[in-house]
Amino acid sequence: MEHKSGCLLCGKDIIYLQTPEKSLCVFCKNNFNINERCMDGHYICDQCHRSGAMDIIEEYSLHTLSSDPLEMAITIMRHPSVRMHGPEHHFLMPAVMLTAYYNITGHRDLLPAGIKKARKRAEMVPGGFCGSHGNCGAGVGAGIFISLITEATPLSGKEWQLSNLMTSKSLLSIAMHGGPRCCKRDIYLSILEATKFVKENLETEIPVDSNIACSFYMYNKECLHKDCIFYKLN
Repeated sequence: MEHKSGCLLCGKDIIYLQTPEKSLCVFCKNNFNINERCMDGHYICDQCHRSGAMDIIEEYSLHTLSSDPLEMAITIMRHPSVRMHGPEHHFLMPAVMLTAYYNITGHRDLLPAGIKKARKRAEMVPGGFCGSHGNCGAGVGAGIFISLITEATPLSGKEWQLSNLMTSKSLLSIAMHGGPRCCKRDIYLSILEATKFVKENLETEIPVDSNIACSFYMYNKECLHKDCIFYKLN
């Protein structure tokens, strides 16, 4: 979420440089001559600062070399265009998982087409889906991810099974943690389920740090606080 002052990502003070230097934008990874950055080195170009949530998810996914989907998701969710709750999370889930999977397996050439397809499919899942259809969009996003990497179709055998099984495992985890809605919690849970699923079924290990301390709780008036496993105050 957006910090009201300082760095957009971390809130730390902005440093104004006496001499311009080169820096990569956190999101698009393009190189810029900059005159300012935060104390931790974060820089966000004007274009990415102005971009909408879906564009930011796509741009970041296509340019990062990260293999940690949780790290990617948290970075993206800090962009001001990504709301506390919203249908952009339905695209965020498969986007970061596809990026991690293809970065790890060495098939980055498949990523652009995969991201485009994931976005198109996720855009068919409307906001409020978790309440109106009993089917959280983050869980659907996990199924989208598996369907894309296995090239599943309605006529597939094993691929069809894996895609639906992934969705069901993600939804079960989300449901067991209870309501009300929290798009951040559901993203964390879905990513944890998806990384475990890929290791067990596709023999690919995607590293994640499961010791998540959510930094978005203060923006969620329905936060479960101590009843949420990700609510960890120092």
